[in-house]
Amino acid sequence: MKPIAFTFAVSVLLLGVMPAAAQAPSWSPPPDSVRCPSKWGAGDERGSGNHMKPQTVLNAIKLIKTGEATELAHPLSGAMPFFGTRRFDVHVKRTFMNTASNERGSNEELVVSEIGQVGTQLDGFAHQTHRDSLYNCFKVSEIGTRTGFTKLGIDKVGTFITRGVLIDVAGLKGVEMLDDTYEITVADLEGALKKQNLTLQPGDAIIIHTGRGKLYGKDNARYTKSAPGIGVKAAEWLIAKDPILLGSDTFPVEVTPNPDPALSAPVH
Repeated sequence: MKPIAFTFAVSVLLLGVMPAAAQAPSWSPPPDSVRCPSKWGAGDERGSGNHMKPQTVLNAIKLIKTGEATELAHPLSGAMPFFGTRRFDVHVKRTFMNTASNERGSNEELVVSEIGQVGTQLDGFAHQTHRDSLYNCFKVSEIGTRTGFTKLGIDKVGTFITRGVLIDVAGLKGVEMLDDTYEITVADLEGALKKQNLTLQPGDAIIIHTGRGKLYGKDNARYTKSAPGIGVKAAEWLIAKDPILLGSDTFPVEVTPNPDPALSAPVH
């Protein structure tokens, strides 16, 4: 494998308030007393990004054989899959022609969009909460302001250069694309890694291949309606492997909708 710049992440928190008479959910978020402080220390804002050290870079570059670069991001455009009223509009502004002797013209761009919630993206820690609690038990009520969060900013993420591991679940199953709501299990992950003769290491950047990316920009309605992906058990198994980040070729990384109707995107 070679080190690649990845733009994905997953936070394991979520919500799901059910009526008192409803069947108990198959999973519940651990209380703050169990989740916090983070293993990286009280007040930490970077999570598994703390794996990024000089030795991580040195270990990764030893794996480079051909120097080939692989682009994992999709171009930002109005043809991307969108949810609800999200949009991405680019307007080119030809502003003026300077009157100086060299006749320098100027062109600028106006982008109207929700940059963090369209296209290929990295989910920051402030993206998801369990009630009022974020990663490391920072409280939305204490750090959320009208102009942004005072903690857990994406600026804390930094640059990643590490070993990338692609877990090809679609390849394991012998299909181009997993079914629309297929839940990837621990057995699937173990089977794919065994077939690929790979083992996971702390600090790996893990990407799960479902084949769903073939729909991106071609059948956006189907792409955003549902998604194959990992369930809670598979997510917990991966977290125990201590990766630096986790991503997929789907919009939520996890199986969507969750097979348990009492849960709302628990892996997110």
